[in-house]
Amino acid sequence: MEFLNAFLPIILYITGIVLLIILIIMGIKLINVLNRVDDLLDNVEDKINSFDSAVGVLSKAANGIAGITDSVVFGLASVVSKIFKKKKEEDYHE
Repeated sequence: MEFLNAFLPIILYITGIVLLIILIIMGIKLINVLNRVDDLLDNVEDKINSFDSAVGVLSKAANGIAGITDSVVFGLASVVSKIFKKKKEEDYHE
């Protein structure tokens, strides 16, 4: 019994030290992986920012075309509504 009381704490201390060393190694590897991921994300962000100006130009062009289309549709709708309004007024006067 005295042997177990002396031997088991030594085994527990050794396994604790081994686990601590393993956790330290895994932590260092995790830091390296996070640094690689950070570099990758910076690279992707740079590439996305390079396309930002092209997207801005396309957005301005789309807004211009939409504005012209809205003006044309509003003009046609005004003409059509005036035509139908005149016909309705003529029907009421007769």
